[in-house]
Amino acid sequence: MIKTVSVAPMMDCTDKHEIYFLSLISKNIHLYTEMIVANAIIRGDRNKLLSFKKISNPVTLQIAGSDPNELAEACKIVEDFGYKEINLNLGCPSKKVQKNKFGACLMQEPNLVAKCIETMSKSSNLPISIKTRIGYNEVEDFNFLKSFVQTTKDSGAQKFIIHARKALLKRLTTKENLNIPPLKYDIVYKLKNHFKDDEIIINGGIKTIEDINNHLLKVDGVMIGRAIYHSPYFLADIEKKVFNNKNVPTRSDVMKNLIPYIQKETAKGVQLNHIMRHTVGLFHGQNGSKIWKQYLSKNMCIRDADLEKVNHIMDQVRKTDPIILER
Repeated sequence: MIKTVSVAPMMDCTDKHEIYFLSLISKNIHLYTEMIVANAIIRGDRNKLLSFKKISNPVTLQIAGSDPNELAEACKIVEDFGYKEINLNLGCPSKKVQKNKFGACLMQEPNLVAKCIETMSKSSNLPISIKTRIGYNEVEDFNFLKSFVQTTKDSGAQKFIIHARKALLKRLTTKENLNIPPLKYDIVYKLKNHFKDDEIIINGGIKTIEDINNHLLKVDGVMIGRAIYHSPYFLADIEKKVFNNKNVPTRSDVMKNLIPYIQKETAKGVQLNHIMRHTVGLFHGQNGSKIWKQYLSKNMCIRDADLEKVNHIMDQVRKTDPIILER
């Protein structure tokens, strides 16, 4: 089984502009959209919600819902937009998501989850995967997780992404649920040992190449979220040190290749800041990081950003730190 590295679905972060931007840095990374609600796909502007510039990277759409019929209908619609996989969100602990009966709260209803996945897999030719947690509230034992994953597998799920924290649905905010419950990687490793022939991906707190390599010794893939969103050029290190790709673009190359996309998207009416906000961390940890962020905040990440300034992006990139750009 091929080992994978992927970027986690993150609300208000991994939209279609972020997906394209990250694809310019890494050709091997697997990309996931932010969560999109099934009902919105059925009744909303499908082209706006689902379309994205086609890239060589595999792109998975993450969907949310708990109505089997709605999920099935949404999965049929999604097939026409070029995604490689559909992922059901069973891990988001947000109170708003719980109120709508999506996300991690569905771990409490495995039979409903099974029905959802069964209808999804029957309605679409795309593979169905799940993203979930190791447990919820007071429930955090291996037998529960094993049973839950087995139920989803029997219903048609083909890949299992496990955030190695439980979700505390009542007491913590969404942000606190990303940090406070302790990470328990051993439970995910144990899950892989049980489901030896199935694809198990680990998620949660992965920040370094060493972390990635250590996990890949024990599971089939890793999923990284905030570490990449805040420092997207981390993907260049992953390309070099995990995928052994020596032909990695510089930061300058990335911005050069992004400019034609910016021009096409803004010509369609997309606001410049909706694209450029994703580039804020491009120089993270480098000498020119502060200069780059200041430039973006003054010129590119404001609501009515001047499109004429697009022509000056590369001038600013060169000023940021010419030495960095050749690395």
